[in-house]
Amino acid sequence: MKLFDPSVDNNEENAIKKVLHSHFWASGTGIGKVLEFEEKFRKYTKASRCISVNSGTAALHLALSLFNIKNKEVILPSLSFVSTAHAIIYNGGIPIFVDVKPDTLCIDPEMIKKSITKKTAMILPVHFAGFPCDLDEIIELRGKFNLEIIEDAAHAAGASYKNKKIGSHGNAVCFSFHPVKNLAMPSGGAITLNDKNERGFTEDLKSKRWMGISNRKGSKYDVKDIGWNYYMNEFSAAIGIEQLKKLDKTNSKRKEIACRYSKELHVEQKIPFNRNCSYHIFWITVNNRDNFIKKMQQNKIEIGIHYLPIHKMKFYNSKSKLPITEKITKNIVSLPIHPNLTDDDIDKIIKLTNKFSK
Repeated sequence: MKLFDPSVDNNEENAIKKVLHSHFWASGTGIGKVLEFEEKFRKYTKASRCISVNSGTAALHLALSLFNIKNKEVILPSLSFVSTAHAIIYNGGIPIFVDVKPDTLCIDPEMIKKSITKKTAMILPVHFAGFPCDLDEIIELRGKFNLEIIEDAAHAAGASYKNKKIGSHGNAVCFSFHPVKNLAMPSGGAITLNDKNERGFTEDLKSKRWMGISNRKGSKYDVKDIGWNYYMNEFSAAIGIEQLKKLDKTNSKRKEIACRYSKELHVEQKIPFNRNCSYHIFWITVNNRDNFIKKMQQNKIEIGIHYLPIHKMKFYNSKSKLPITEKITKNIVSLPIHPNLTDDDIDKIIKLTNKFSK
C-alpha cells in the first residue's frame, strides 16, 4: 500500500491529450489552462487574487520576496519541509525557529509571542498535515506588532479555518501541488493574495515568475528586476483543473479514513480528528520507529517520516531549544491516507499499526 497515491481517472487523461495535441504546452505569460486554473482556484479558496507557479517552494520564495525581510527575522516552526526555511534564506531573512503545540503540531502562538523582537518582520505559520493553525491568535499578533503573515499551506488544499477555506486569510498563502498532495499535479504551486496591495503584488509576482519580464508588447519587453523561471506549464494546469473538481470529494474520503484511524488506532499520540483538516498526512507516534517501519514494510505498507527537524540540520545548525519538536520527531511516522485505499486496506493498516507500534 502506497503512503500517497493520486486519485485520477479518464478526465485527467483526456485533459492531457488535449494539451498535447494543441502543441501549446507552456507560456511564461500565464495564459490558457494556467489562467483558467488560477481563476478556478481563486474562486474555490475565495481569495482576492491567485498566481500560479511551478512548485510550492517557488510559491514561498516569491511570496516572501513581496516584503523586505533582508537581515530581518521571520518566525516559523522547525517541524516542516525544508522549503519553508529555505524561502527565508533565499530572500536574505533570518529564520527564527519556535516550538509547536503538542496536540496539533502546528506553530504555537505563545512561542511566537515570546520570540518577537525589534528585528521581527514576519510570521510564517505552517498548516501541518493540513490541520489549520490558530490563525486568529496569529493575526492578532500581526496587528499588535505590525508584522506580515505568509501562510505555508502546502498540506492544506481544501482545509478550512472557521468555515473559510485556507487561502483567504493571510497577506499571502502558499500552496503546493505535487503527485503526493491532495490536489495533485506533476509539479505546481500557487499564491493566493488578500492584501491591500494585492493588485501591485499580482503584477510583481507575474513578472518574477518569468525572469522579471514586464511591459511585454508583442515580441518586445523589459526587465526591471530579477526574476526566476517559475511559471506553471499547461499540462500541470490541465490536471489541476480536473483535480480541483474532485478535491472536496477526495478530501471527504481522507476524513473518513482519518475518523477510523482516530477511533481505532491505539497509539501513544496521533493527529486529532477535525472536520476542517485536509489530512494530507495522518501522523502518529510509535515507540521503536525503525522497527515499526521495518515491520510495516514487510507487510507491504509504506510508512513515511514527516519531518526531521529543520533546526537540527547541518545547514541551519540552530541553537534553538524546541523540546516538543525534538521529542515528537524522534517517534513520529505517517500512515497511508489517500482516496484509493479500500476498506480492507484500512483494516490491515489499523490492525498492524496496533500490533507493531508498542
